[in-house]
Amino acid sequence: MKLLTPALAGLFFSALVSAEEGKARPDPKPSPDVLEVTPQLYAYTTELLFGEVWKRPDLVPRDRSLITLAALLVSGQTAQMTSHIKLALDNGVKPEEITGLITHLAFYSGWPNAMSAVGVAKQVFAERGLTAEQIAPPEGDWLKLEEQAEARRRAAVDANVGATAPELARYTNDVLFADLWRRTDLAPRDRSLITVAALISQNQSAQLPFHLNRAMDNGLTREQAAEVVTHLAFYVGWPKAMSAVSVLKDVFESRGKS
Repeated sequence: MKLLTPALAGLFFSALVSAEEGKARPDPKPSPDVLEVTPQLYAYTTELLFGEVWKRPDLVPRDRSLITLAALLVSGQTAQMTSHIKLALDNGVKPEEITGLITHLAFYSGWPNAMSAVGVAKQVFAERGLTAEQIAPPEGDWLKLEEQAEARRRAAVDANVGATAPELARYTNDVLFADLWRRTDLAPRDRSLITVAALISQNQSAQLPFHLNRAMDNGLTREQAAEVVTHLAFYVGWPKAMSAVSVLKDVFESRGKS
């Protein structure tokens, strides 16, 4: 089922040369207005956020860029996305992975947020001179599903949603998980990573246990999961991060030493 991606991807294709790779990017700096109006915020931004948090070893810069973009998109903070899309490209996130992130998060934060992000990405891609081939999702086989786990997930959706909202259950099973989650423009760990970041950013604690377990099954470690929450405290606020901590604790305990 080839749904939605061509429509969204088509909006990117009018952008036109290759992103610079392998060059060290200087730490981003807030605008001079921040220094003038809120000098302490400027100091926290330069010395703490970019001088320390972004350099912590439990998440590589590429992971930090992915979860930051996810947080900005789902929060509707498109004004901040330009610099962070540029930083993501410099941190090794591929253009097609950024388009994949936007497409994926349309399902987890709504079409308006995703569509607003399209214009920002298009502008950055044009500035970087990216070709349509670099932006397009890769062709290839879809990811295979783990049949027993997928059967359990589908049964849970049918049981919990099907009787009340049967079409929502159908879209969840046949589009969200059988289509979107199987696409190869994002690795499974990356898709889980941005989903977890999106749920934390929206304070959706009820949905977080399933996706945090899925993320850990896809390779996210406990230390990395804890660092996701720590990083996001700076981008979505301490209350949302602190609310996510109890979910992490429960999931970690349920998984034992695994």
